Amino acid sequence: MTKLRSWLSGGVGTLGIIGLWWLAAITVTGSSEKISYSPVPTPIEVLQQFGTDGFEFFWKNASVTVAEASIGFLWGNLTALALAALAFMIPKIENLATQLAVITYCVPIVAIGPIIRLVIGAPDSGEPAGAAIALAALSVFFTTMVGALTGAKSADKAALDVVSVFGGKAWHRLIKVQLLSALPSILAALRIAAPAAFLGAILGEYVGGPDVGFGPAMVNAQQSLEVARVWALALASGAIAGLAYAAFGSLAKLVTPWARGN
Repeated sequence: MTKLRSWLSGGVGTLGIIGLWWLAAITVTGSSEKISYSPVPTPIEVLQQFGTDGFEFFWKNASVTVAEASIGFLWGNLTALALAALAFMIPKIENLATQLAVITYCVPIVAIGPIIRLVIGAPDSGEPAGAAIALAALSVFFTTMVGALTGAKSADKAALDVVSVFGGKAWHRLIKVQLLSALPSILAALRIAAPAAFLGAILGEYVGGPDVGFGPAMVNAQQSLEVARVWALALASGAIAGLAYAAFGSLAKLVTPWARGN
């Protein structure tokens, strides 16, 4: 019954958003002297654009952006988890590790993107952009780092004392107690980091110089005033990010069924 109510509320909310979108498409027109086109297409026009462009167009661009986001997601999270583990084994560097995570969060990725592009260079034709991968990695580092540290600190002190009494070192406490305690928080962080990596990859494509991907496709459509295509690409991007979020949510329920809020 609860699931049925959830589905019903979600369906009503979706229909409401589509209705507001349609109303905006009807009422918002390019009446301004600077705008000679309608900036909000109707849902039907966007669906027609999907049909006109075809699956191949979206797959060609999505495959590059998803590859950039996946590589950045992998390296960003591995680095965050490794630094969090090192901070727990060597408590003296915890403040330094936390400050580093905060710096990566505070630095605007749009501002640092051109610098990364100059350092890494432009990609080959059809290849993922290094700048997009780097920005995707930066987008997930802080979230995963904080999630790992917060989760590990919630470990049961009695269990940690037992490991210490039996001669366990910091490494043993981390593997046997803290990692298990941190697992729900880590998976929750990964759930948030997955769509963040995709967003970071798209932003990186604006400065990374790839010729294929959602970023350059949206720029080309914008410059050509193909409004429906811009909206179609934006909706496709949102759908992919939502699928990534849902996938890690399902993984969290499967791996940590004891955790609340999964």
